[in-house]
Amino acid sequence: MSFFLPKYWPVWLSIGLLYTISWLPYKVQVLIGKGLSFILRTLAKKRINVAKRNLELCFPQKSEAERQSLLDKNIEHAGMAILETGMGWWWPDWRVRRHSDIEGYEHVQAILDKGKGVLGLAIHNMSLELGCRIAGLKYPSVAFYRKHNNPLMEYMQYRGRSRSNKYMIHKRNAKGLIKELNQNEVCFYLPDQDYGRSFSEFVPFFAVDEVASTKGTMLFAKNANCEVVFIIPVRTRSGYKAVFLPGLNHFPSGDDKKDITRVNQKIEEMINVAPEQYLWMHKRFKTRPNDEYPSLYD
Repeated sequence: MSFFLPKYWPVWLSIGLLYTISWLPYKVQVLIGKGLSFILRTLAKKRINVAKRNLELCFPQKSEAERQSLLDKNIEHAGMAILETGMGWWWPDWRVRRHSDIEGYEHVQAILDKGKGVLGLAIHNMSLELGCRIAGLKYPSVAFYRKHNNPLMEYMQYRGRSRSNKYMIHKRNAKGLIKELNQNEVCFYLPDQDYGRSFSEFVPFFAVDEVASTKGTMLFAKNANCEVVFIIPVRTRSGYKAVFLPGLNHFPSGDDKKDITRVNQKIEEMINVAPEQYLWMHKRFKTRPNDEYPSLYD
């Protein structure tokens, strides 16, 4: 009953509005998403500036006009991503199937047929919430995630993300994910963000030489009976698809820094499939190799 206290009323209002919109025809939601992108230009200027800086750091070879065009498209996808969260959490299965497709699932099945778990390395494309739902309809999976700070949003997030999947494992429970991999589960992990210095290697990512890159991938790959695949959630002209790509050869190789570099290179390839759809608004380069190094965002 604590969720009905006044402090949660704004959250209920937002959730109720998003839920209601999720039942509208898809074409109508696309129009609303475009409208939200205009609102974001006013209300999310700090995030947009982060995205602009990330594009400068990652694509110095592009002209300013090319990066601006990419940024404009990215903001449009960000507006739509708000509604795609509602689609992923509340759309009935038949509606998800109507607007979605899966490519490359044979790479997952080949690993399962060996009696191994599947460590699915995904990226933070804007349509991630819906992409996980699409993948879960094919094979209910387990996801490694960070809890939301707001208890009501955490309640909604957990149940929404578990709608077509099995359950979520908190990021502090690495042993729990290893256990599921050893039980031949398909598990999702996203290694493409800045998780801080304490559990990272500093290796290249795009045009930045030393980037905090999580060791978590290696922790799971080395300590569980599993193999890796890569996953790209993509928004298409007609809907959405989850694309599964084969893992890396001779992985893990025994050289963690080399392997994490290879993972980053693969992530770059995945982002470049649809760079306008990636979550550039995250401060990917916030953690520097040394505290004395200047911030890349000042």
